[in-house]
Amino acid sequence: MILAGCDDMLDRVPKDKLSPETYFKTAKECELFTNEFYLIFPGASSIFYEEADVIVPSVLSDAVQNTRTVPATDGDWEWEDLRNINFFLEHADQCEDVKARAQYIGLARFFRTYFYWLKIRRYGDVPWVDRAMDADDEELYKPRDDRKLVVSHMLEDINYAIDNLPAEKSVFKVTKWTALALKSRVFLFEGTYRKYHGLGDWEDCLKESESASSILINTGGYTLYNKGDMPYRDLFVAQDASVLSSEVILAKSCAKATTMLNNSTGCYTATGGDMPGMLKDIVDSYLMKDGSRFTDMPGYDKKLFSEEVSNRDPRLAQTIRTPGYTRLGETELCPPNLDATLTGYQICKWVCEPSYDTYMNSTNDIIHFRLAEVFLNFAEAKAELGTLTQSDLDISINKLRDRVDMPHLSMAEANANPDPFLSSAETGYPNVSGNNKGVILEIRRERTVELMCEGHRYWDIMRWKAGKRFDRTFYGMYVDGVGNYDLDADGVTDFVIYEGTAPAAETGVSYMNIKDMNLTEKDKGKIVLHSNIPRKWDENKDYLFPIPTEDRAITGGVITQNPGWNDGLDI
Repeated sequence: MILAGCDDMLDRVPKDKLSPETYFKTAKECELFTNEFYLIFPGASSIFYEEADVIVPSVLSDAVQNTRTVPATDGDWEWEDLRNINFFLEHADQCEDVKARAQYIGLARFFRTYFYWLKIRRYGDVPWVDRAMDADDEELYKPRDDRKLVVSHMLEDINYAIDNLPAEKSVFKVTKWTALALKSRVFLFEGTYRKYHGLGDWEDCLKESESASSILINTGGYTLYNKGDMPYRDLFVAQDASVLSSEVILAKSCAKATTMLNNSTGCYTATGGDMPGMLKDIVDSYLMKDGSRFTDMPGYDKKLFSEEVSNRDPRLAQTIRTPGYTRLGETELCPPNLDATLTGYQICKWVCEPSYDTYMNSTNDIIHFRLAEVFLNFAEAKAELGTLTQSDLDISINKLRDRVDMPHLSMAEANANPDPFLSSAETGYPNVSGNNKGVILEIRRERTVELMCEGHRYWDIMRWKAGKRFDRTFYGMYVDGVGNYDLDADGVTDFVIYEGTAPAAETGVSYMNIKDMNLTEKDKGKIVLHSNIPRKWDENKDYLFPIPTEDRAITGGVITQNPGWNDGLDI
């Protein structure tokens, strides 16, 4: 069908694991089999290590720098997980516990929805398969189905899951509430993708997202986590997400005892590696503490670091190192380390105590779904539909702002005065229009800020048809040229730009030779990054990934290639 080596995947009953004639009789057997479905969720690094157009590392991804080619094979086009889901669904009626049977069928259909969402967002049209096929099954070689047909089946699956999964909350198990959160996410994606890509039939998808979001918000009993002095920061460093159960709908447990570790701390603290850093125009987009726009200030783009990050939305200081930042469990001030970040804006979200700095040594739990995202999905779906009200903002976006003591978003004010920075072709989203232009831009700002480094950004750019953002010049912080800098404003130098011979190194100080820096004004200015990479986003091709050639060849070309991708196959 749609894979290489189909004898090892969709067509094989896993007889080495079980006998389908005698298994699946009890709830426990259904649970043991379906536990494997949780591996479909992305790995931790796909969540905390975000790039796209907000974070820049030393090496850009192929998608961002426009160097993708058609691969022979691609792990993202594999279908074994679907075969396992469908195999379970074909045998689940053997479970003698009627309630458990419905629950685990609901779980399988939840994961089939999730599986297909990963496929359509990456490839567009894909074959819909709802049964485990044998090696001689003619449907192994079926063509791709229209994404709208696939999505209609996904809607049936997720609605069944919502109706049959348990309503009892569980941070580490899929429940009715997880299914509602997934529906909120998937149908926001599909509705906005169809709208901005001109595919039609987008309104019903956004209504499904809005409805699922509303049900979860109004009946789920979830509230934003709001304990301690910095609850936003604490969400991402918790060693046990159970303490976040008021907001977290589903998380992945990490622990040394189970060797389930991640690199969320070392990723952002290691020196000389990927050196990821937030881009300057993303920093610029954070509002001032009083709710005014930073980019409305004269000379905003030439302010030095300690001034530009002062009196901003508190989530900025809980996402990157700013003056006053200390590591968890420590009292010593930690300025941005220019040996660990290209841009000068060093990420601190997800970063735990220094004892976790070594590679793959972090044990903080990784969040898959949380209430804050549902708030954002709800507001965006209604704004795009034209049904948003101020009351809707007050039960969603403005609760996020309340948590960090930020002024409320006013729909009337936003629409009366859309932010030119967010609508600019260079720094924003020029294809947003209509009566709700201003508030849609503000919701996108809020989504960028709230969900930074949570794995959403690349796919947000795809659904908004904003891929041209990858072509813009990538800037880091503004510097005044050769001299000593006090980035954490404690009166002590922590960064030196020098010319000629390097000064004697001091502990805690980063050094850069100005000759090695690419600055906008030659001897001063914003740090320019990756200017040697001629990025050029193709609006007609790059929103979808190419289909692997081996999987096209095995079907004799029945599986067609995505538009614009030349794989050299004459079939």
